[in-house]
Amino acid sequence: MLEPAQENPFPDSHVLGEGPDPHPQLQPVLGLIGRWHGRGSGEYPTLEHGFRYEQEITFSHDGRPFLVYESRAWLIDDSGTAVRPAGRETGWWRILPDASVEVTLAHPTGIVETYVGRVSGTEIEMATDTVGLTPLAKEVTGMRRRYALQEGGLTIVQEMAAVGQPMQHHLQARLFPRKD
Repeated sequence: MLEPAQENPFPDSHVLGEGPDPHPQLQPVLGLIGRWHGRGSGEYPTLEHGFRYEQEITFSHDGRPFLVYESRAWLIDDSGTAVRPAGRETGWWRILPDASVEVTLAHPTGIVETYVGRVSGTEIEMATDTVGLTPLAKEVTGMRRRYALQEGGLTIVQEMAAVGQPMQHHLQARLFPRKD
């Protein structure tokens, strides 16, 4: 018979001061650690109309030199009522000693992206190095992202090259820390 499993001795923490100490290489991105929630808008030439959405992002760590990243979004109507689930992604942000970043993200729609970028002050800019697609995934050939910590919030801007379209604006959101 197997012994009962112990509780995970190395849990992720999304609250600074709780759980393990952040690895020193995380210093340039400590401001990201936590839970974020806010609203955004999106558009793309292949869509008939633009759209509005809400988004939750969690950045956590377990004491090693990377962040655990999870994002969930849902479409909202003009009154702010939730309509349906939208984008979802999960992955890891590796922070290197020179403040460069390597990011891997997986989407439930069959898309896996690797990014390379750099932390510069309160901004992180990154672009896809590779995009992997399952056989039935939507064609995405490249992405660029910019995360900026400013005035107590997190602004995220995404550009996308997909379905025969060149790289161009796709999403923009403004998120704020959650206290729960």
